[in-house]
Amino acid sequence: MVHRRLAWMPALLATLPFAAFASSSVVHDRAEVRQLGTGRLLYRESHYLPDDSTRERWVFYLCPNGAPFARKRVTASKQPMAPNFRLEDGRDGYREGVQGSDVQRVVYAGNGAGDARALLLPIDGVIDAGFDEAIRRHWDALQRGDAVSLRFLVPSHKQFFPVRVQRVDTGEGIHPRTMALRMRLATWFGFAVPDVQLVYRIEDRRLLVFSGTGNVRDARDRYPQVRIAFSTRPETASTDELARMQREPLSGRCAF
Repeated sequence: MVHRRLAWMPALLATLPFAAFASSSVVHDRAEVRQLGTGRLLYRESHYLPDDSTRERWVFYLCPNGAPFARKRVTASKQPMAPNFRLEDGRDGYREGVQGSDVQRVVYAGNGAGDARALLLPIDGVIDAGFDEAIRRHWDALQRGDAVSLRFLVPSHKQFFPVRVQRVDTGEGIHPRTMALRMRLATWFGFAVPDVQLVYRIEDRRLLVFSGTGNVRDARDRYPQVRIAFSTRPETASTDELARMQREPLSGRCAF
């Protein structure tokens, strides 16, 4: 099936823009990732924005018992919708990421050093957490109900895919003022790929819920359908906590 390898939001979707905070503390955001349909907890995400830089963020993927099994570092570029990133999975050594200049990027995904491809960045190209910036840039149009066309990078395919994002009727009742969005693949085989549903809080344009294909593979080497619920407000953490998380060895025993 086509959709098994189209992991839309390399988790994605960081909930905070790079320049959102300029304080002396580390911004810490949490999320729970559950299987769609059953509600079973698969893993958690822990996002950190370091206090001494607005140009990077760290995301740690945690087993239900709290042990980290994967981590991602996202670094800003001159193109806010297209940051670079590096994801590593301690379960099998899988690596995924984007690096390079603003015009051309090298995308890699797999377990071997040769699993890379050079791509030109489209004008409307979106990479990883840059999706949040794209939503902010098109916020007014989305609120009106207009469809927004973008090209989203799927690292496992080393290709940008055309997508359409548009407002749908209602949010999930998490907050009295939310905006629900649907992202749909804009290709002939889009019918075979599940839509992505997102819920943003209107007052601060904060992502609350992501529902769709996840970016972390399960025990069968597939990308499961997940519901990611983010905390309603970010927390603060110490630089020591972030440093400890960066040093923590990745677990190879987190199957789901």
